[in-house]
Amino acid sequence: MFLKIQFYILSLWLLFFLFFIVNLDISFCYEDCEFVGFRNLFLNNIISVVCLFFVLIGALIYFNFKYIVEGNKSLPEKIVDIENINWEHLTFLVTYIVPLLSFNISESKNILLITLILIIIGIIYIKTNMFYTNPTLALLGYQIYKVNTTNKEKIIVITRSLLTKEDWIAYKSLGEGIYFANKIQK
Repeated sequence: MFLKIQFYILSLWLLFFLFFIVNLDISFCYEDCEFVGFRNLFLNNIISVVCLFFVLIGALIYFNFKYIVEGNKSLPEKIVDIENINWEHLTFLVTYIVPLLSFNISESKNILLITLILIIIGIIYIKTNMFYTNPTLALLGYQIYKVNTTNKEKIIVITRSLLTKEDWIAYKSLGEGIYFANKIQK
């Protein structure tokens, strides 16, 4: 369950990064072009600073994810059928991330609304086991496949490798029917 929550938070990394960019106010000087000072710079960018904080948390979660998936894996298995489902990254991005960017997060009611929406989306994604549809993973070079191996059928595989039928993989379970896999060179 904790890993699913981490995956969901990691998927929000992109949203917070985009919020950081949208709300960044980098006016360094007043009319007579004197430096506004770090305090004013900080106060003018409090929303961006909070978003940057969440971006940093996302980075920590990614390094934790990498540590977790590098652990023990299964014995190698041969892929007997494969389907690339990378389009699911795009579905999450277009359905949830892009519309949320239209909110003006400088208004407190919108911050509350976005927070509630993100919590509800997170609960749905975790309960329906769709946490792997993560646009951040796509940006980091991960692929998503639905595969049948010699021992398992219709499993979701997340990997950095390009997989094809007849490839061999070793994998580690991330949740019900969802695995992180490495391609094995035979």
